[in-house]
Amino acid sequence: MLISSLRFISFRNLQDAEVDTQGRDVFLVGENGQGKTNFLEGVYFCSYASSFRSVNDRELVRKNESVGVADVAGAGDALDSKIDESGEEKKSKVCSAMARFAPVSPATAQTAPLYEKILVKIESSRKTVVVNGKKIEDRKELIAIAPCIVFCHEDMIFASGTPEDRRWFFDQSQSLYDPVYLDDIRNYRKILKTRNSVLKDYGSDASHKTRMLDALDPQLAKYGIHIMKKRAGAAQLFSQTFTPLYTYVSGIGDVEVRYIPSWNVRQSYGVGSGGCGTALDASAGVCDFEYMEEDAIVDLLKKRREGDVSFGATRAGPHRDKYVFTCGGVEFARNASTGQRRLLVLLLRVAEAKRFSDMSGRKPVLLLDDVLLELDPEKRRRFLEVLPEYDQAFYTFLPEEPYQRYRTSDTIVYNVSQGSLSRME
Repeated sequence: MLISSLRFISFRNLQDAEVDTQGRDVFLVGENGQGKTNFLEGVYFCSYASSFRSVNDRELVRKNESVGVADVAGAGDALDSKIDESGEEKKSKVCSAMARFAPVSPATAQTAPLYEKILVKIESSRKTVVVNGKKIEDRKELIAIAPCIVFCHEDMIFASGTPEDRRWFFDQSQSLYDPVYLDDIRNYRKILKTRNSVLKDYGSDASHKTRMLDALDPQLAKYGIHIMKKRAGAAQLFSQTFTPLYTYVSGIGDVEVRYIPSWNVRQSYGVGSGGCGTALDASAGVCDFEYMEEDAIVDLLKKRREGDVSFGATRAGPHRDKYVFTCGGVEFARNASTGQRRLLVLLLRVAEAKRFSDMSGRKPVLLLDDVLLELDPEKRRRFLEVLPEYDQAFYTFLPEEPYQRYRTSDTIVYNVSQGSLSRME
């Protein structure tokens, strides 16, 4: 699907306006701090009802704006009428982002549902998502409409951040094409939260808490096994896509994605002899899934229960799984150069988009924030060669960048200055 226009109200520093985006490529050109990334964030907000910058919703609302309660029936309205305590009618701004859609081609129109409008509002710190005038309760429904793949500087945490950061990336990648996986994750987290609460307060009534854990552990095992088996298969296929991409663009071979489950896994870390980093034992990440039955996991949880009680939380499970980037059998990202890590996360996003298309038969919308700026000419050329097929792409550029050389007949170029967009010929 093609995003034909975007409208923002009280969103970051962007001017309240509707912007024509009926081009396969949309270039946003301007100096730093003018609103280019905010615009990409607005597109992402329409696709996921969240930001890719790890901020809370209130930070998206333009400074010094009041936020009122909006009538969902008037989904596209910039203002909302509200009666104050004195009985007088007031007008108050509502922070919102709205995307209108059109089919990319007649063929697309025949094979994909036509979504005319998505509106996401922040109203008195509450978020509302409206699709074609109808409020939706589960944000995962947005994924089926307009999935976006964002390439941004914040992605560096996938290479140099915590195991939780990498789990987040791979969970998002899998959720794009497997809604059942997303349900499993939600169910697991809900049970885990309850179990951790019981463990933390175990001493208040040990016999009652033991019975509660006996009831919770089979549920945790059930969803945990579903997650682990899906992660193992997805990581293997993801690596098959990612490894040749990284080899071609960087010239470094054998950089792979390894999934290391927390339950029933043999791990051993040693000191590497240089090269790519820390050595991993050959058995790291080996999991006997044929023996990974619910009863076995329940027994494992019972054996570790005393330690979990002392710790006050569940110490093992899918919430502690790891993804490691290896090169020649040893850890890569930890000791890789900044340039190597930057290229790694860019190509993770390329692989994510390719995997989405392979599994769903659909093309994503790409959001590329200053991705070419940090690449040398040869790597830039190769990166553009391996970009996945897409329905539409939004790029940001500094004015001095040679963006004109990437322009085609189906490209729209906007100058961005102080949150205002003006079309360039």
